[in-house]
Amino acid sequence: MKISGKLLAVAFASAMFAFIAMMASAQQTPGAAPLYNTVKAKLLAGKQVFSFTQSTADPAGYCEKAKHYDYTWFEMQHSTLEYKDIEAMIAACPRVAATPMIRLPDAQEWHIQHAMDIGALGVIVPTVDDVERAREAAKWVRYPPVARRSQGQGQYGTIWGINGINYRQTVNDNTLLVVMIETPTGVANAYDIASVAGVDVVITGNNDLSSFSGFPQTDDRYQALVKQVHDSTVKAGKIFGQAAATYATGPHSYDARFFQNGPSNDGWVPPRAPGAKPVNVNAAPKGEEPQEDRK
Repeated sequence: MKISGKLLAVAFASAMFAFIAMMASAQQTPGAAPLYNTVKAKLLAGKQVFSFTQSTADPAGYCEKAKHYDYTWFEMQHSTLEYKDIEAMIAACPRVAATPMIRLPDAQEWHIQHAMDIGALGVIVPTVDDVERAREAAKWVRYPPVARRSQGQGQYGTIWGINGINYRQTVNDNTLLVVMIETPTGVANAYDIASVAGVDVVITGNNDLSSFSGFPQTDDRYQALVKQVHDSTVKAGKIFGQAAATYATGPHSYDARFFQNGPSNDGWVPPRAPGAKPVNVNAAPKGEEPQEDRK
C-alpha cells in the first residue's frame, strides 16, 4: 500500500502532538509523592496555617522560630531584607518545619524568579487590584507548561531536590501563590482575581483594606468588603485567608485558613525582655497595626 507524503506528514504531526501532550502531562503530574510544601498540604486538608514574620537578617533567630510555625512570612514589602539575606537564612536550616514564603513588593518577573530560585516554595503578592497583576504573578511562579518560570542558578535544588525528589518535575505542585486584596478596587475585582489559573489563595490585607476604604474594622461596611472577598474566592474554588490572625475565630473569620502571624504549632512564644508586656502572637507586625490601635 502506497502512502502519500501528505498522509505521512499528518501522521508525524499527530505523533509529535501526542508526545508533547504526554510530556506536559508528566510535568504537571509528579505522581503520588506527598507534598513537601507542608503548608500547602495543610491548606488542602482544610486546616488553618499561621506564620511568624521575619523582617531582619538573623539566621540563628530565624532557625529557632521556624521550628514552631507552619510557614515563614519573609517580609520584603516593608523591610530592608534583600534576597541574599533570605537565601542565607533558608540555607542555615533547610527543610525546617516552617515552609519558606516571601511577601514581595510587586509581581515583577525578576522578583518572583529570585524568590523561587533561593528556595522559597511560594510568594505573597500585595495590593492586587486587578486581574492583570494576578496573571503576572501566576505567569512567573511556575515552570512550563503551566507558566513561564525559567531554569537558572539557585539553591532550590539542594534544598528540595533530595532523597530522589526531582525538583523540576514536582515543584509546580508544591508552589503556593497567595495574592492580597487590600483596596475597594481589589474587592470589586475579587472574583476575576481569584479565578486566575495559578492563584491558590486570596487573602484580605485587613489593615490596608481599612485604610484604603476609610472604614474601621469594627464597621459593618468594612466587614461587608471582607465577606465579598470571601464569597468571590470560594465561588472561584480557591482558598480564603486574612492577614490578621485575630480573625482566625469568631463571627468575622469567614472560614479563613491562611494568616500572617498567629499561634505556633506547639505553644512556643518568642522570649520577651524582663518587664516587657506579654507577646501577642496574633498582633500585626510593627508599623502595620490598625490605625485605631496605634498609640
